[in-house]
Amino acid sequence: MARLIVSLIAGALFGTGLVVSGMVNPARVLGFLDFAGIGAGTWDPTLAFVLGGALAVSIPGYWLAGRRGAPLLNAESHVPKPGAVDGRLIAGAVLFGLGWGLVGFCPGPALAALGTGQAKAFGFAAVMAAAMWAFGRIARR
Repeated sequence: MARLIVSLIAGALFGTGLVVSGMVNPARVLGFLDFAGIGAGTWDPTLAFVLGGALAVSIPGYWLAGRRGAPLLNAESHVPKPGAVDGRLIAGAVLFGLGWGLVGFCPGPALAALGTGQAKAFGFAAVMAAAMWAFGRIARR
């Protein structure tokens, strides 16, 4: 039960950060990815600052987690092992990047954007859920 509560708090904090930083706005993400000025014509560096802030928090967190051995609320750590890159990971990363670049959403901001009522977020979430379902069916074979 404690794990569920901590997960809920962490997810709510993450979603709040996405909303406050404006990352639930696909135009802001696409503006960052348009560093050549082909789309709207102006590069938006906001996402770089959000990513920098995320690194400032996560790097010490990973360092502390590595020193502890096991997390407080789990028997083992689920950090990927070095060298665990395979075809499935590369294919997933390519699909993630294509979706992010075409639509301006990735899963976290899309779910947070559902609370804002954006139609684009509902469409993205529906396609994402269908893709996850299809992957589950294919992976079981």
